Amino acid sequence: MLKQLSELVGPVLIERLTLALNHVLASEAEAQARLRPHAGRVLQVLPKGLPALLQAPEFLAFRITPAGLLEALDEPAAPAADLRLELDLSQPARLVEAALSGRRPSVNIQGDAQLAADIGWLMDNLRWDYEDDLARLLGPVPGHQIAQVIRMASGAVRQGLAALARLIPDRPAP
Repeated sequence: MLKQLSELVGPVLIERLTLALNHVLASEAEAQARLRPHAGRVLQVLPKGLPALLQAPEFLAFRITPAGLLEALDEPAAPAADLRLELDLSQPARLVEAALSGRRPSVNIQGDAQLAADIGWLMDNLRWDYEDDLARLLGPVPGHQIAQVIRMASGAVRQGLAALARLIPDRPAP
């Protein structure tokens, strides 16, 4: 049942993920400038250690466009990956804590060195400016106020997750 649901919802989620990633990339000229020289190259994302109840997509890959954006690829049509990003999703609480605090998640990168360096730069420096998007949608004052609430809530969640993480012993590397 979960597999069937994943097969129906998965392509829609990948499409939305691609739109979100491109929105963030388009907001930063330097990000697009770093990706343009890699046009046509393929990034494959491999989620590892996902809890059993959650179904990761069987195939998640993107081609870099000449504009410095991303295009989701279908498995049968996908060429070999130039860069593989292996994400460790075995500890979701720590992953959320890292994301909320702006730290890079645990990622194993394999493939082309220059492309890896540019993707690493993106992971370290590119952030979604949700306050700007809220201001465009709702106006500057409500956008700022909602962004403040989001920052306060994420700070509280970050503190709670950090407290929980201290209670969980580190797992040995596989």
